[in-house]
Amino acid sequence: MTDYAELALLPEGLHDDLPPFAGHEARSIERLVAQFESHGYERVKPPLIEFEESLLSGPGAGVGRHMFRLMDPISQRMMGLRADMTTQVARIAATRLRAAPRPLRLCYAGQVLRVRGSQLRPERQYAQAGVELIGAEGVAGDGELVLLAAEALATLGVQGLSVDLTVPTLVPLLTMELGLDAGAAEAARQALDARDGAAIAALAADIRQPLAELMRAAGPAEAALKALAVLDLPAPARALCDHLAALVEFLDGHNGGLTLTLDPGESRGFEYQTGVSFSLFADGIRGELGRGGRYSLANEESAIGFTLYLDSLMRAIPEAAAPGRLYIPFAAPAAQARRLRGIGWITVRGLDPDADPDAEARTLACDHILRGEQPAKL
Repeated sequence: MTDYAELALLPEGLHDDLPPFAGHEARSIERLVAQFESHGYERVKPPLIEFEESLLSGPGAGVGRHMFRLMDPISQRMMGLRADMTTQVARIAATRLRAAPRPLRLCYAGQVLRVRGSQLRPERQYAQAGVELIGAEGVAGDGELVLLAAEALATLGVQGLSVDLTVPTLVPLLTMELGLDAGAAEAARQALDARDGAAIAALAADIRQPLAELMRAAGPAEAALKALAVLDLPAPARALCDHLAALVEFLDGHNGGLTLTLDPGESRGFEYQTGVSFSLFADGIRGELGRGGRYSLANEESAIGFTLYLDSLMRAIPEAAAPGRLYIPFAAPAAQARRLRGIGWITVRGLDPDADPDAEARTLACDHILRGEQPAKL
């Protein structure tokens, strides 16, 4: 005898999405993509699996440890299941769309699979939706992406949205200027990511002071920028901070009340970013709703993009009211059901001529039944 309980067992971090959640998520994704498209971003659809070297090129190098690999029995080459869609869109922009006019605006949505989950995101498969802006540099391009992410989330009803801005390349520039070797620089980076004051205090005096000052220059954007402005930074690091200040000014002028915070010392999770980056949060929701930032394509072209994580996002979206379901009795003409679907009803046709229509309608979770030519509430 088949053990159906065993058949239902799935690997750790994987699960079945059931009604009504699966439909709610799919509709949310399409609303996000429609919002992206309304801003001129055109949709691309890369494959779920491709050659390993393609997925690891350019920005893909930062996600290699998350990727499932397998041998292609046809080409005898290693292939990878995508762990992130950004690297695929970057490949498309640098190859098939390399001659397209810039700035190039692309958007996407699809499933990704990772070798293991994290404490905040235990799922190993989840949906992503996002955009990439290729070939546009400067504050205006960065600002467009932050504002688009916020607007897209707002259309789904996400409330209490905040954006945390960071500059992942700032700490490497600072540690290089301080003359730290690779091991000490990595220790400093980890201490700043963890906001570990004790670890920073254990460093040599000439190192711990600037790092501690950088750690304290975090929080609400206005106060953080004031703290950054008085730091003694090397010229390249100062230029990054000036760009960050200009971006905050741009967003303050356009964002309609978006909460902005800064954490200039954070780099964890932004390994392939080359400029200003950001994370999206909502009040009362665990974990990031998404993140984005500036990076370089394999051909060194500058790009900026963001990815929204649907597993986190669905916790922030107000629960949608269940759509009305209209029971169509077995004997009702098909033309009537087509007419009602055309004006927005979800119809469920009875398949048993001997069934009691009212009883079957309730069994099938319908809240209306067709009586004559008009829907009637059960």
